[in-house]
Amino acid sequence: MAKDYPALNAHHRDFIARQHFFFTATAAAGTRINISPRSTDQFRVIGDNAVVYLDRTGSGNETAAHLLADGRMTIMFCAVEGSPLILRLYGRGRVIVRGSEEYSGLLAGEFGGSEPLGARQMVRLDLDLVKTSCGYGVPLMAYQGERDTMDRWAEAKGPDGIVDYWAEKNMVSMDGLPTGFRQE
Repeated sequence: MAKDYPALNAHHRDFIARQHFFFTATAAAGTRINISPRSTDQFRVIGDNAVVYLDRTGSGNETAAHLLADGRMTIMFCAVEGSPLILRLYGRGRVIVRGSEEYSGLLAGEFGGSEPLGARQMVRLDLDLVKTSCGYGVPLMAYQGERDTMDRWAEAKGPDGIVDYWAEKNMVSMDGLPTGFRQE
């Protein structure tokens, strides 16, 4: 049932390309475990052992705090359509600061230079293990489309309102850890 791989292969890449969402999981010593769902429209495979996603503004910034404190991260995809499968990517993650040279390069090269309003940072995961499992317990569901709620929220806040929101909600985790959030 479960199989381990040292890197992503063509089958894994194809599976990822067909998914509509994924989950990130992080934790640091003494903190709550954070699990966050994300849309794959901002996810990119950038190598056999590296992935990145464009992280949009959220109610908190737990992932950044945990990566700064600990670095461990897991990304999970699960098939809700078609053949059952769960794909987990394990490794060390880090935040790529919005406005940095690395961020700008990835934005241009991987995202066509398109930065949605409310883009906060990017998160890169360097993989040390890829693991598949059966996914037999995952229910079948039909994809209906992307929600526009985040876009409408960002538009209502506007660029200045988003910066104010970052200052209020994204600088410290719910457990009091610094997130390291900044713009270059």
